[in-house]
Amino acid sequence: MTITDEDDTDVDHRGATRDEVAATPGNLVSDSLTMARRNLLRILRTPQIILFTVAGPIVFVVLFNVVFGGSIGTNELDYIDFLIPGVLIQTAVFDGTNTAVAIAQDLQRGSVDRFRSLPMQRSAVLFGRIAADIVRATFTAIVVTLIGLALGFRPSEGPLMLVAVIGLVVAFGSVFNWAYAYLGLLVKTPEAVESAGYLPIFPLVFAASTFAPVENMPDWMQPFAAHQPVTVTVDAARAMLHGGDVISALAQSAVWIVVLTVLFASASIRRFERM
Repeated sequence: MTITDEDDTDVDHRGATRDEVAATPGNLVSDSLTMARRNLLRILRTPQIILFTVAGPIVFVVLFNVVFGGSIGTNELDYIDFLIPGVLIQTAVFDGTNTAVAIAQDLQRGSVDRFRSLPMQRSAVLFGRIAADIVRATFTAIVVTLIGLALGFRPSEGPLMLVAVIGLVVAFGSVFNWAYAYLGLLVKTPEAVESAGYLPIFPLVFAASTFAPVENMPDWMQPFAAHQPVTVTVDAARAMLHGGDVISALAQSAVWIVVLTVLFASASIRRFERM
């Protein structure tokens, strides 16, 4: 399978038609990697995407650190050390909307119809999209970490644990890539997807320990805030970076990641196959 340009894809399985391509894991991996390459090339050829992808998290880090740094109690942690794990997770969650918009654009432009007519695994369109967005999320997480280090962020558990946290952030973000892939397949209009995409994630991101301790929230909100997936993942990242109860929070986060990934990935693939 070879890419000819950023919008059109020619697939070469030695002259096979789409129906003759065997549904093997090898073909799926190969086709998915080719689609991921196509998507990454489109990102690289659109510098504005890279600029706005990293600009938002940088603004959040600087603004929240300046505005709330001296007013929110975070026990023994400096606020910048408390903030960076939250911004890493928040950025990974918000990046899922890019997946929905990209899928909706491909549907609207007819690119998906062309891909589905080619001798390739149909679900490779989705896997390639998710893979490309995981690469972008990794890049963004590294940028946020570097900005944090420049502003005084100092993880106490060493560089290897920092790398592990970036891995956790990317894994958690992939959950929302799949969730928003499903949204993009449902809504199909980029403008509508972009508007609707933020509604469900605002409660998850802000009714959580992302920017302030759960203990500071109203009593009626705390049960939800303490156990929802964003909070347990942020808490796991903070414990990994600064010490604390890693096992409990990380185990809860892992359960959320596995369950939600299976749920949304299977729903997205089924939806795509039936279109």
